[in-house]
Amino acid sequence: METLILLLALFILALFLGVELITKVPPTLHTPLMSGTNAVSGITLVGALLAAGTESSPMLVNWLGFIAVTLATINVVGGYLVTNRMLAMFKRK
Repeated sequence: METLILLLALFILALFLGVELITKVPPTLHTPLMSGTNAVSGITLVGALLAAGTESSPMLVNWLGFIAVTLATINVVGGYLVTNRMLAMFKRK
């Protein structure tokens, strides 16, 4: 029980820290930072695939893993599309 409380407190702290950091980043840096964090989303996708693909884990873990795979895939593809669009702005016409 105390581990759950510790993890919940850590999650809430990370949530507040993330919001505070994102609001301090100037708008001109959002797209390059997002393209850099696609690597982190890729790691999340690998972890979600491992969680979703285990046969010995409970069904809840498999469903949460499936949801994580779906959301991480959307994040990676969306980040790639935005980065591709940003790089297209710098090509000569």
